Amino acid sequence: MNVTLHTPRLLLRQPQLGDAEAIARYLNDFEVAGNLARVPFPYHISDARAWLRTRRAGLPAQETTFSIELPDHGFIGHIGFHAGPKGPILGYWLGRPFWNRGIMSEAVVASLDWFFAATSHETVLSGVFVFNSASLAIQTKLGFTQTGRSTLLCLARDAEVEHIDTQLTRSVWKARPT
Repeated sequence: MNVTLHTPRLLLRQPQLGDAEAIARYLNDFEVAGNLARVPFPYHISDARAWLRTRRAGLPAQETTFSIELPDHGFIGHIGFHAGPKGPILGYWLGRPFWNRGIMSEAVVASLDWFFAATSHETVLSGVFVFNSASLAIQTKLGFTQTGRSTLLCLARDAEVEHIDTQLTRSVWKARPT
């Protein structure tokens, strides 16, 4: 799908090859990459370009991703969905200079509003590594519930890491106070 979302502060748009430099700059920070399962560290511009080549028009909603832009700053992070064995999975990251400003909560709300409107999926899965309390706080605030624990390979840490598994149902999302 080729979708653009607008929030009061953000533009969420399809990733572009021009994002590669900023992606590499922000993901070549262990404080960011170490919170993500599928991101190596160090992270190079060649990694960003290779990943961007996988982003193409016409992907289904459960494979749609968005570059997050902040006016006057440009690309600052990423959010999107990928298909998992038990359903669509939401993942996201933000460059460290933009942490603790409510930006990711705003991006998650816009993405989930779009996803539930664009699909018939009843549940979105997500989760965080046990040490990522900021990301867990976002999910908890937005109605995700913990469903268990697992381990995931964290490429940046080159280790299996304990993961808090979460999910959000369409009914909980629709019933939340806005």
